[in-house]
Amino acid sequence: MSAAAAAAGTYTPAAEAGGKRREKREELRRHLAEDADWPRADGRSIHDCRPAFMQTGPTTAASGSAYAEFGKTKVIVSVFGPRESKKAMLYSDTGRLNCSVSYTTFATGIRGQGLENKEYSGMLHKALEGAVMLHTFPKTTVDVFALVLESGGSDLPIIISCASLALADAGIMMYDLVTSVSVSCLGKNVIIDPTSDEEAWQDGGLMVSYMPTRREITQLTLTGEWSDGKITNAVELCMDACSKLCEILRERLKDTAVLEENE
Repeated sequence: MSAAAAAAGTYTPAAEAGGKRREKREELRRHLAEDADWPRADGRSIHDCRPAFMQTGPTTAASGSAYAEFGKTKVIVSVFGPRESKKAMLYSDTGRLNCSVSYTTFATGIRGQGLENKEYSGMLHKALEGAVMLHTFPKTTVDVFALVLESGGSDLPIIISCASLALADAGIMMYDLVTSVSVSCLGKNVIIDPTSDEEAWQDGGLMVSYMPTRREITQLTLTGEWSDGKITNAVELCMDACSKLCEILRERLKDTAVLEENE
């Protein structure tokens, strides 16, 4: 088996830093009126992230690849290159990074949605470009293809983290790994790593992409209504979770290196 043994890891940040569906919504409304922690539909507290199940090398034809499973969200990323760029004259001093995010036709509950998400493709590129040492592969291109197999919430941050792992698996030089985590503002509460149901009811959303070793944010997106105090707390929660998620990515890369040495 060439791929590293997949393992689930947790990266919960510190607390400081049908008819059934209708019942769940009513229960959520009741909780939103409270300023307290509560068990979520999957049993987590508001500051608990889903276990991160990650694996390198699922796509043998690619230069590098990674698979990520966070709850119901399942993503696979393949990296190809560096290979000669068709626009070599325009990119002679530095390499070119191309990113594409697509959904399978069965990824969501809405049929026929299996198309490239151009907005996510651009955001993935923005999150990664500051971490990739483009000057190390001049006149060439690295292509990153992310495919969402199942959408279960927090899709984009999981795509970004998985893509970072795939780039490292491909041997692409990076300043640091990039991990990403999102939070949702629901009433008086800020909940981390939201599911798709929670995202549907959020008053606002925030996502941070972060290089933990360099302590640099590569991307921050904010939607909806937030107070200044909540934004500060949300960013701190995301950065703390990103740092812990990065440890899981590093463990997967170590597992891969050990397996390759033993082959």
